Amino acid sequence: MDSRKSFLLRIDPELWKELEKWAADELRSINAQIEYLLKQAVLRRKKSQQESENEPSS
Repeated sequence: MDSRKSFLLRIDPELWKELEKWAADELRSINAQIEYLLKQAVLRRKKSQQESENEPSS
């Protein structure tokens, strides 16, 4: 059973071309590249939130 969620994504054709090139450079499918980029963005956001929570209050 596949535990992945499917959804339709509308994307600008120029952005698609760039993602296609990037994915090919990294030997990934477009889908894998988009998933990788989203995961990286989520990790950066979590790290940023944790850092701001750990900052001392003024």
